[in-house]
Parts: sequence; structure tokens; C-alpha cells
Amino acid sequence: MPEPKKIDFLAVGLSDAIGFLGGSLAGYWIGKLLGMDIFAPGYGVASTVAILLVGLGGGLGLQLARRWQRSRSDNE
Repeated sequence: MPEPKKIDFLAVGLSDAIGFLGGSLAGYWIGKLLGMDIFAPGYGVASTVAILLVGLGGGLGLQLARRWQRSRSDNE
């Protein structure tokens, strides 16, 4: 019977956090370059789109980190 794969939870957590944070920052700076401020008072269209960009960036960064983790585990 094959031995189950060992999971390095610290590496998984760190790569998830780095992917999410990197993607969120990318979304934030894309919004800034387009002239949108996530911290603007109120919830105008520009700040709502900026919030959406940060959320999408964080989600995409997390998905990229998970794909990277899968590719590393497939190679081992």
C-alpha cells in the first residue's frame, strides 16, 4: 500500500498568502493607474470598481498560487 503524500502546511499557507496579497496589490495599483481610489469617501462607481479590482486580483493571485502548488506536487 503506497504511503500518502505529506503536506507541508506552512508552505501551502505561505504561498496562498503571497499569491492573494500579490494579486490584491496588483488590483490596487491597476485601479490607481486607472484613476480609481479604493479609499475614496462614499461608494461611488470608481471606488466600487476599485474594490472589485482588488477582490478579483486577490482571487486570481490565490488561484495562480494554487496552480503553482499543484504543478510542484505533480513533479515530485
